[in-house]
Amino acid sequence: MCLATVYKEQDNSVILRNVSRIDVDGRTITLRDIMGDETVVEGEILMVDLANSIVKLNLC
Repeated sequence: MCLATVYKEQDNSVILRNVSRIDVDGRTITLRDIMGDETVVEGEILMVDLANSIVKLNLC
């Protein structure tokens, strides 16, 4: 299983670890971790590095 860590681009802080699913609806991004907990943020995906399991977001 490939899990990602999602970072906020502005300060490189971690938004959520062990992310197994990302859903995008316009500027609303829903992150779900392996335990099923969801975090919803407003912004856009800037970069996805699948080899290193990194996702960077630009938050509104």
